[in-house]
Formats: sequence, structure tokens, C-alpha cells
Amino acid sequence: MNKLYKNIIFQSLGFKRDKAQLPLQRKSKEYKNAKVEFTHLIHDSFFILIGIISAGFGLKGFLLPNMFIDGGVMGISLTIAELTQIPLSILIVAVNLPFLIMGFSTIGKQFAIKSIISIVLLAITVHFINFPIITDDKLLIAVFGGFFLGLGIGLAIRGGSVIDGTEILAVYISRKISLTIGDVIMILNIFIFGIAGLVFTIETALYAMLTYLAASKTVDFVVSGVEEYVGVTIISHRNKEIRLAILENLGRGCTIYAGKRGQSMENTDVIYTLITRLEIAKLHTEIDKIDKEAFIIMHSIKDAKGSMIKKRAIK
Repeated sequence: MNKLYKNIIFQSLGFKRDKAQLPLQRKSKEYKNAKVEFTHLIHDSFFILIGIISAGFGLKGFLLPNMFIDGGVMGISLTIAELTQIPLSILIVAVNLPFLIMGFSTIGKQFAIKSIISIVLLAITVHFINFPIITDDKLLIAVFGGFFLGLGIGLAIRGGSVIDGTEILAVYISRKISLTIGDVIMILNIFIFGIAGLVFTIETALYAMLTYLAASKTVDFVVSGVEEYVGVTIISHRNKEIRLAILENLGRGCTIYAGKRGQSMENTDVIYTLITRLEIAKLHTEIDKIDKEAFIIMHSIKDAKGSMIKKRAIK
């Protein structure tokens, strides 16, 4: 029987062709993609686990025993813990939960699931692991407590998740009103520090600002100085496949420039795309599936407006 007729009959009857009949090239590609996915999962999981331990150490070894707070969702959790005596481990999950639910639509399902797992593991770490109290010097507590907490948040971002829901809320609000992500985070933290000044003391609020400054600068350092958005230039001989991966798998737009290779003078298409720093891990995964030798250049961008960057959710 003609091969075309066989396919029509199989499809009309609802039968799926056996995997053994799939072309060898397709099997090889599926295996390669699965291998890349697994490798990146191990890589991301390592960053997330180290980040959780670092954040737990910053909280239990410095901030929590000395009644210090930070900015963001973690600062809200610490403030409530000091006022109500509710365990911080419960508050970390409870306060972050609304932002994680928001993340399913704002950021994407895979990212939200990884973030939920990360935050639950952080809560378990804070509750069950007894880190030693390092110092009672207020300046050292603010600087190094912020440093270890920021290190943990930054490593979690490198692993493709968050352990503080502030950025999810900032991304959501920035898409609704004409404020940048940085502006939203700043306004939220001014509110948190103001509450700290009223509930505790002005001195506590000032130390909270210092803690936040140490944490935020550490986060920026860990993620290689990347701000809210990252401009990415990609040069590869398989540029058509990479372009489709950016459009279909990441849900992002891209621009194609006509270029020439400096040594061979061969014509080549240069891909330029704009992503958030939360998507860097996903972009690397998609590119590695297609061409591990692709030449990639990244540079920080303070903010971006228009086109697809704020209209489509991160996948």
C-alpha cells in the first residue's frame, strides 16, 4: 500500500505510529534535547540548592536572631514574624504564595513551579537547620546578613527561579502601569522601610535599608550585573532554528541583522533579542539544544518598553 495512504488511514482511525517507525534523525534529536534538558536541570538545581542554603544562613545566622529585616517579600515576612511570633518558615511560604500564583500567568508555569519548590525548601531549611549565630555587631549583621541573603536570591535566579516574590509583583505591575520594574521595587521597599520605622525604630529602618542595599548589590553581582532586561546577540550557522526557538519556546520577538563573518567573509544572519534576566537560563537551554558553539553576547538594559517584551508571559 502507498505510504501516503497508510498515514491517512492511521490518522483517520486515531492510531499513533509506533516510535520504532520514527525516523532515526528525529529519535536522535529527541534524545539530544532530553539530554540537554536534564543537564540544565542538574545545573539549575545546584544553583538553587546552594542559594537556599546561603539565604537560610543569612536569615538564621544574622538577621532573624537580631530582629533585623530586609526589603521585599522577605522583609514583610521578617516584620510579621517579629510582631506576631509566627514561625518565619510558615510566613515565607504564606506571604510568597499570592505572588507565586500571580507568577503562573505573569511569568510562566515552569518558572512558577520551580519557584514554589525553591521557597518551600527555603522554609524547610529555616525551620529545621540550626545555623550558628555569627555576631551581634549591628553593622556586620546588616552587611553580611544582606550579603548571604542576596547571594541566595541571586543563585536562585541563576537557577531559573526566585525565593522572593517581589520581582514577580514588579513585573506584573509594570505591565499594567507606566512604571519600570526598578521603580516598582523601589516604591515597595520605601513602603516596607516606612512601616519598619513606625513599628520598630528609625534605627531599625536605617539598618534595614543597609541590609537591602547589601542584598541587592550582591544579587546584581551574582547574576553578572544584569539589570531587569538583557539584550542578547546570537551568531550561529543554525540561526533559523534558534530564531524559531526564541519565537515559539520563549514567546519573545527578535530582530535579524544581515552580517558577514570577519575571517571568511561569509554572509550570516545575526539574531538580536530582548529578554528579562529571569529568562537567561531558559534561553541558554534552548540555544544549547540547537548549537552549543553559538556565539552569544549579552549586555544589560535598564528597561524596555513596547513590542512583545511586556505583552507576552515568560514561558
